[in-house]
Amino acid sequence: MARRADGSAGDADYGRIGAGYTNFRQPEPVIAQRIEEMLGSAHSILNVGAGAGSYEPRGQNLTAVEPSASMRAQRPAELPQAIDATAEALPFADDSFDAAMASFTIHQWRDLEQGLSEMRRVTRGPIVILSCDPQRVCDFWLNDYAPDVLATEARRYPSLERITETLGHTTQALPVPIPLHCRDGFNEAYFGRPEMLLLEGARQANSAWSFVAPDIVSTAVAALKAAIESGAWDTRHGHLRDQPFYDGSLRLFVAQG
Repeated sequence: MARRADGSAGDADYGRIGAGYTNFRQPEPVIAQRIEEMLGSAHSILNVGAGAGSYEPRGQNLTAVEPSASMRAQRPAELPQAIDATAEALPFADDSFDAAMASFTIHQWRDLEQGLSEMRRVTRGPIVILSCDPQRVCDFWLNDYAPDVLATEARRYPSLERITETLGHTTQALPVPIPLHCRDGFNEAYFGRPEMLLLEGARQANSAWSFVAPDIVSTAVAALKAAIESGAWDTRHGHLRDQPFYDGSLRLFVAQG
């Protein structure tokens, strides 16, 4: 798969869908704290597929890698500029970093095993990866309205077994509870706020929607809108509007050095 016009190297074209990404995808403090805890006392950290910089610990010696020009341009000014490179060919010597991280990116890599092996090669200590368990993706209520979207998402996420086999069988896959007012707008972040998924910008910030035909998206959005307006959504899922956390597909993979 060739890199796209803006440099996107994975299956999603962020030159097309990446505009306005940071309006909906901002680091959630609860998740950020979990990631920082797992990174431990690392002084030098590599963020692979860094995007707009979500979950990068501030005040650290951090190096970011991001192939998409659209995403690099959305990084806040206080963060270091990202290097234009891909996970599969990291431009660093062996054991260059104390720790490495990747968030919501490995499902988009062209070669998962090569990318993870590269992370292991350049990292002395822990590798921390935020991703999802594909076996749990379709358990989310959105599957009632947009099954093609969640089926697409589930197919893209690598299995827990593929990740652990590459990083090492001692790799932990830790569940990450999602807070009700999660600031990072992936699909499950709206578990108690279904109206958000009626917004085109919110859907565009979730790349799985971009792989589904426009007429299927329109049908799904219309079905969700009708369910919200009629009260059918609240009849089935209204308890989620006040539920503090949701235990969904989100996982934090931690592999020690």
